[in-house]
Amino acid sequence: MRHDDRCTTNNRKNTDLLRLVALNTPLTGNLGSIHSVNKLCRTQAQAMGIRDDYKAFLSHHLQDLIDTVQPMYRTNTPIVNLRGELLFKSWHSIFSSHLLPPRVPLYSFDGRDVMSDPFWPQKAVWHGSSERGKRLSALNCESWRAGDMAITGQASFLYSGLLNQQTRSCSNRFIVLCIETSHDHQTLQERHRRWHHRS
Repeated sequence: MRHDDRCTTNNRKNTDLLRLVALNTPLTGNLGSIHSVNKLCRTQAQAMGIRDDYKAFLSHHLQDLIDTVQPMYRTNTPIVNLRGELLFKSWHSIFSSHLLPPRVPLYSFDGRDVMSDPFWPQKAVWHGSSERGKRLSALNCESWRAGDMAITGQASFLYSGLLNQQTRSCSNRFIVLCIETSHDHQTLQERHRRWHHRS
């Protein structure tokens, strides 16, 4: 990616972006449930003082991955990393060309690059989806409740893209990503001040 491509997000309003961020630890396919991992995304965002409207980058028994982001933000809102560097032109572009740009880090909520940090020894991400973001009901670690070696989930090695098709045992500890689902990027502190100003 050219330097000017990476900097394009700096010229946008901060509210015109959706962030894609990893959870702070690698996890097996036993995430408790989709509700539990969505809550974990929100909790880790809150801990960093950023807006907490995040959901897990996963297909599950209730929803296809492609439908995770709100409809009005799917086609024209860039997807960026935690520091605002461009990853994808839009949410929908992930499902047509899911390769990550070279030399652009993919950060966890606590600011580590999961692509290079040894804390994530396996550079793979759970997704449970087809390349088009549709749920694979037999490959989602039993709706993200199972970490057994005999049960499988769909994953992708990140150097091959976000949605490469690799079936792996749910006992593996892989990266779990969270996607911001709307783009009001006020921090919790800013929202708190605004609430008191109105009251």
